[in-house]
Amino acid sequence: MIRILVAAGALALAGFVAAPANAQETFHGYNCTDDCSGHEAGYDWAARNDITDEQDCDGDSRSFNEGCQAYVEEQSDDASRNSRFDDENDNEDSDE
Repeated sequence: MIRILVAAGALALAGFVAAPANAQETFHGYNCTDDCSGHEAGYDWAARNDITDEQDCDGDSRSFNEGCQAYVEEQSDDASRNSRFDDENDNEDSDE
């Protein structure tokens, strides 16, 4: 009976240890199929070319396009945050 418990515990532990290796890797919220290199290439390309419209992310590779889209989304989020910050500063300046 003890051997069965030890074996069951060892199997459970082995499954737990192996689980993180099978975890899906992501890149800015997009699921990667392997190592995210396609996503990184698309993101870097978009950054180098100052892409601001997701419609410009229309290559042959899904992962490349998703990386490009991630860049556009990030730039849009940054612009939105900066706009809110500028509005807050304008409101503070008008109180003087």
